Parts: sequence; structure tokens; C-alpha cells
Amino acid sequence: MKSIFDELSLKISKITTKRYSTSFSLGILFLKPAIRPAIYSIYGFVRFADEIVDSFHGFDKKNLLEEFELDTKKAIERKISLNPILNSFQKVVHDYQIEYELIDGFLQSMYMDLDPQNYDQKLYEKYIFGSAEVVGLMCLRVFTEGNNEEYQKLKPFAQKLGSAFQKVNFLRDFSADNKELGRIYFPNVAENDFNEDNKKVIEDDIKSEFDESLIGIKMLPKNAQFGVYVAYIYYLSLFEKIKYKASNDVINGRIRIPNFQKCMLLIKSYFKYRLVGI
Repeated sequence: MKSIFDELSLKISKITTKRYSTSFSLGILFLKPAIRPAIYSIYGFVRFADEIVDSFHGFDKKNLLEEFELDTKKAIERKISLNPILNSFQKVVHDYQIEYELIDGFLQSMYMDLDPQNYDQKLYEKYIFGSAEVVGLMCLRVFTEGNNEEYQKLKPFAQKLGSAFQKVNFLRDFSADNKELGRIYFPNVAENDFNEDNKKVIEDDIKSEFDESLIGIKMLPKNAQFGVYVAYIYYLSLFEKIKYKASNDVINGRIRIPNFQKCMLLIKSYFKYRLVGI
């Protein structure tokens, strides 16, 4: 029975999410149960593509990514794939009418990671759109459950939130991205040019996106609002921690929030949400 395979496919997407991201997994737990499977499936898809370009050193990454793209297209066309991650993802694409242009935008950003790039503002914005904003929009398709009017209203806020999260990731992973993968995403910034001045410019940009995205979180359907708010609080706390670090500390080490502190943030977020709202 195909239902058994579909159930197994979803389980593998869920395991993938939990294995790779404790913070994302935590946020999913506070979504309504009916939409959790779709978000696990979206994360599994983007995680596998990201692993190709970030981790599969010594292999032909370009060829692997091209095969993954082709297999993604076939999975969506056929409504089935022997790759459990893609089988799980294609179902979400059809159930929630996720536009292929979002999927293509994401894959194009993965291709950009195959070779070192000199990011100007245009390339920077293109990469953030494809690597982060479209993922937020895929999730928003699930959150709005077919209500296109609500989706269009919330779309710009979802993009701002995805962009803010990604830029925080860029700061958090500055050292590893540069030293291990040869990447610096910020426009016109080299390792020896990253200083307190351009760090402040980047932080001001992120702060404005966090402020704007919170407006959208307050407008989200109740099925998703608290789960997204938890992710927002986690990333905002990580951002505040980065702000208090010197630019040299950002260059030379990965900044993170310990699991104990994540739990404390969750508890505080829950009581604030229940007692006074966002």
C-alpha cells in the first residue's frame, strides 16, 4: 500500500528535521498538528539540497545537485518518488499549490553556492530571496491553507522574516562559511574588511526586518502563530547576542545559544504569548 510508503517518507523528513535543527524542530512542535507534516517535508527538501553544496566534499556537487533538481521535477510531475524526502515534499507541493518558481528560486541559490561568488547588492538580494525568502513563502502556503488572499497579504512579512533569519545565519556562521567554504555573503565585504562599522550597518538592516516581520506574525493564522513566534524569539535572541560581540569575535568563531537557554526562551515566550499576547 502506498500509504505505508508515504508514512515512511514523512517519518524520514521528520527525522531529518530533528537531526539537523533543534531550534526549527522546536518551532514546529508549536504549530497545529495538522500542518506539522508539511513543514517537516519542506525542511527535509531544503536540508538535503543544502547538504549537497555544504557537506559533500570530494564528490561532484554540481552533478549531484543537477540530479536532485531533475528528481524533484520528476517527483512533482509523477506525484511519487523513490526518494522518500522528495516523495514527502511533492505531496506538500500538490496539497498546498506551492508554485514551482519558489522551488526553482531555492535551487538556483544552491547553484550559487557551488562556486565562490563576489557578492554585490544585487547578487546578495538574489541569494537571500532564493535561499530563505522562498522557504518562508512555501511555509506560508501551508499556514494559510489555500487562502490566497491571506497569503498575498502576509507574503511581504514572510519574506522579511526569512531574510532576517538568513542574515543572522550569515553572521553566526561567518567564520565557518569563510574558512571552510570560501564564502562571504555580505556585499563588498572581505574577511579583513569586516569591522565594527559595516557590522553595525548589517545589524541595523536586520533589526528593521525583525521589526517589520513581527507585524506579520501578529496577523498569522492561529494554526501557525505561536510556532513562528518561537522561531522569531530564538533568532532575535541570537541576533542580540551577536550584536554584543566584537567584529573580530564574529570572524573567528561560531556564536550559538545553548540548549538550556533555548528552553528558557521557550518558557518565557509561552507565558508571554498566553498571558499578554505578542
